[in-house]
Amino acid sequence: MSSTNNLNIEYFYELPSPGDLRSELPLTSRQELQVTSDRQAVMDILDGKSSRLLMIVGPCSIHNIDAALEYAERLRRVQNRVGDRIFIIMRSYFEKPRTTLGWKGIVYDPDLSGSYEVIRGLRTARRLLLRLIDLGLPAATEMLDPITAQYFADGISWAAIGARTTEAQTHRQLSSGLSMPVGFKNATDGTLQTAIDAVVTSRSRHCFLGVQENGHVGVFHTSGNPYAHIVLRGGNSGPNFDPEHIAFAKAALQRVGGLEARIIVDCSHGNSCKDFHRQRLVLDNVLDLLAAGESAIRGVMLESNLQEGRQTIHPGIPVAPGVSITDGCIGWSETEELIEMTYNKFKRID
Repeated sequence: MSSTNNLNIEYFYELPSPGDLRSELPLTSRQELQVTSDRQAVMDILDGKSSRLLMIVGPCSIHNIDAALEYAERLRRVQNRVGDRIFIIMRSYFEKPRTTLGWKGIVYDPDLSGSYEVIRGLRTARRLLLRLIDLGLPAATEMLDPITAQYFADGISWAAIGARTTEAQTHRQLSSGLSMPVGFKNATDGTLQTAIDAVVTSRSRHCFLGVQENGHVGVFHTSGNPYAHIVLRGGNSGPNFDPEHIAFAKAALQRVGGLEARIIVDCSHGNSCKDFHRQRLVLDNVLDLLAAGESAIRGVMLESNLQEGRQTIHPGIPVAPGVSITDGCIGWSETEELIEMTYNKFKRID
């Protein structure tokens, strides 16, 4: 045994390779066509070729599969009604960044017990992803761990890089090689420069180390992701979806890369001052900006679940399946109302 390495590692075990899990739970040809079509729809919106508004809607994190599928069924029915003006993607977040400690997502702890059954968590998350694709719902997730990204990326239509990792070289390199559009959130302090730098960086070519399909480490050379864009999520200093911040982003992108601004506004987090009830106010303001002619905004994000609010995990006490265990969310009735409101207002704008 080495006397200088792994001194703080209690134990470890091997995972199935990304290729093994994909072989066990593969995308069918029809599902691959669906994902390709959904990604193209997002790219067309970002390019301005489509006049639809992108809405990324769903739980802050997935912790109960049955509740997630019930939510997905409801969301699909709404999409069928509003699809001519709105393109809905379901938030399907399998990992959660933690400022200090806490539940890290269904991939790491599917039982919410601290048992860390990661292999089962990976299978659980991928099965859900396949079910969502079968329902005809595009899926969005945060690419948090560069290794776990290999287990899901083939089924994801839109990806986010979170406020805590937007500055990381690792995530910028990863994004440069991802096959779907990637939104970079601004830093937690609310400033935009980090996200702007990330967009420019991830559009460039990179060479980095990563895990291959067979589980071996390899060297990846990327061509850059032309669909990297900014997500305004507010910050400690307050909201940042106002015309001044949008104008700054547009000017900065033009100055550093000659790039057109393509912006998603996150109605939660700092933009709602961490009060989930205020997402309605943020959305209403964004629709007013669109009505006033602001063309840089291509979509919005809402944190939503079957029931409003949030709950805390307590050892030995079951959690409610449709109530968030991370950020507070609006409930389903308000979600449906806000999507319908957006449809009616955006239809008049268009």
